[in-house]
Order: sequence, then structure tokens, then C-alpha cells
Amino acid sequence: MRLYLSSFRIGDEPERLLELLGSGRRAAVIANAIDDQDPTARREGVEREVAALADLGLEPQELDLRERPDLGGYDLVWLRGGNVFLLRYALAASGADAALLQLLRDDALVYGGYSAGACVLAPRLRGLELVDDPEAVTATYGAEPVWDGLGVLDYAIVPHVDSPGHPETERCNALAEHYRAEGVPHRTLRDGEVLVIG
Repeated sequence: MRLYLSSFRIGDEPERLLELLGSGRRAAVIANAIDDQDPTARREGVEREVAALADLGLEPQELDLRERPDLGGYDLVWLRGGNVFLLRYALAASGADAALLQLLRDDALVYGGYSAGACVLAPRLRGLELVDDPEAVTATYGAEPVWDGLGVLDYAIVPHVDSPGHPETERCNALAEHYRAEGVPHRTLRDGEVLVIG
């Protein structure tokens, strides 16, 4: 299993991502964590991710989970930040969650991403409502949020901790403290930091 999990955007170790990919260059950008944004802001968010990955020499394109796409044929799936509950619902509704888990088991691709894209790998999403609004799922999709994570990791990721300048750092610091108090296994990441597995 190959994972490249960043607190914010590409992070400070892009060469590690390229090492995980080897000769692979085809990248799918999944931006459903920002499905609640207006179309212009959402498009700009996608374009920023596409440009960042292209700058690394990759061949990125958006894969919108609302269109129930095929995840096969990609070397990297890149799940950008936003609302973790929107992302988790989109993964579940499209069946991409099961497909991704199988592809990871088969070591058929690299899973990369940041913020919500990393948080969704936890066993459960409880606690993340301190940072992201689960009601965004109802407002955006007319459905209930999914509270189970993908369970790829046996601990939670808390991004943006001690990251001055990031608008969510105070809420993420509070989330880390909540997890400590509750005894929830977790790992914190400051912006720039990357967790690489594989």
C-alpha cells in the first residue's frame, strides 16, 4: 500500500510522491470535498490541483465522483482538501470507496491527498465535526453524512496543527486535544509535513 498524505497541498516532500509513483504519471484529481462551493470557486480549486501536479511532471485530470467514474487506469488518485463529510459521502455514493480499497490492496495505484483527503482514511470520522460541518452533506446532496471512515489507517489524521496562517489551525488544535482527551489514536501534521507509507 502506497500513501502520500499531506497536511496542506503537495507539502514539502514532492520527491517522495514521485518515488512512490515510479514511472507512473496518470493522476486523477478528486475534488468532491469542495462540492458545496460555487462552480467558479470549485473549478479554480480543481485547476490549482491540476497545475500543481502537472508541475511535478504528472498528467492530471479531474475525476468527479458524482459521475461515477472508473478509477482503473490511473497511477495516482489525488484527493484534495475541503469538507471531509462531503468527500466521504461522494466516495460512498459512487462506490469509489470500495473500488479504492481494492486498488490499494492490489497495490495498483498511489493514494495521495491532503487535509480531508487524508482524514477520510481513518476508521471513523467522529470528532471531525469540530472542524467540518457534516450538515453540508444534507445541504449539498440531500442525504445523511457517513460517519465511518475508509479504515485504511487504524488512527485519525489531524492536519493543520500548529500552522499559523491556516484558517483551520485553531479548530484542528482543538480536535487534537479532543482526541487526546478521549484516547482516540491519531497523528498530527503541520502544514508542510507529509506522512509517506509504502
